[in-house]
Amino acid sequence: MFKKFAIGLVAIGAIGAALALLFQQQVGSAIFERAVEQRSGRDSMASLADGLHIGMCGTGSPFPNPDRAGPCNIVIAGNQMFVVDIGEGGARNLNLMGIPLGKLDGVLLTHFHSDHIDGMGPLMLFHWTQGTATAPLPVYGPQGVGTVVDGFNQAYLLDHGYRIAHHGEAIVPPTGGGAAAMPFTIGANSVVLLEKDGLKITAFPVNHTPVSPAVGFRFDYKGRSIVISGDTAKSASLERAASGADLLVHEALAPNLVNNMTISLDKAGQTNTATITRDILDYHASPEEAAESAQVAGVKQLVLSHLVPPIPSAYFYPAFLGDAAKKFDGPITVGEDGMFFSLPAGGKEIQKRTLF
Repeated sequence: MFKKFAIGLVAIGAIGAALALLFQQQVGSAIFERAVEQRSGRDSMASLADGLHIGMCGTGSPFPNPDRAGPCNIVIAGNQMFVVDIGEGGARNLNLMGIPLGKLDGVLLTHFHSDHIDGMGPLMLFHWTQGTATAPLPVYGPQGVGTVVDGFNQAYLLDHGYRIAHHGEAIVPPTGGGAAAMPFTIGANSVVLLEKDGLKITAFPVNHTPVSPAVGFRFDYKGRSIVISGDTAKSASLERAASGADLLVHEALAPNLVNNMTISLDKAGQTNTATITRDILDYHASPEEAAESAQVAGVKQLVLSHLVPPIPSAYFYPAFLGDAAKKFDGPITVGEDGMFFSLPAGGKEIQKRTLF
């Protein structure tokens, strides 16, 4: 009897599979329509409680990694919204996270390494077309930001003309495309860039020599604070700027794992890339050093991002972290694309979820 029952199940399964193939066009269209209805117009900001929020739109590095975009963060304070660095794939992830890029107030660049700016083109386009922007996207950065912005504007000049001709000025206003440089000068001391509606943004110098200038950013809003390190070796100026912060997002490079890469590259005859993997050790912080800085600064929670080398899965996180947990009393999170942290105004809680 059991045998007949099993044969019956197999037969039903075969019939179901045949029907699925027969009606594949109709079923596929229906599923696609439902998915579009669910995602179109999605606005993850709409339901946010008042407070300070940060999303990881890119936690990777220049090394190829299918699961991580280049360095990218989205910071939301009340109804103000800023992207900090925009690596390749960052704009795609922001869309997947349901961030309405037409409402973006600006971009903050920590420095001008290619992996921190190479997603600028798509971000400019989405800001313009998703919100019918009438003014270019403001891009704040230290000395040299004008050169970067001018280059992207020039590269996308023909594209802008095509889109205006195709969609019309009511949809893509000619004055809204591209970006506008908002330079600031950074020296040995911190600089307050913006104070508006309870939000204060401060830039501070970090050590990414020979890259100079290089900065990190601190966001303070209604009793909550978030610090983003940018690219830096262990930095006393960062520790000062991060003093007492609720959340520190710090870049991290695991020297032991990078050394393994270097050895393999040398064996494979990839001497150019091997030289680069040796060189990068001196201007990034290890997970242990990031944890030490978090401890010195007295921050509540540490999130590691801009991960070097590429980490294929969470199974490898302990190998990446090394002894970091021994250096910091608070929780440490290895950042992943799509992670989102919320710090309610006036409170102490740090909530974590994913927007993917």
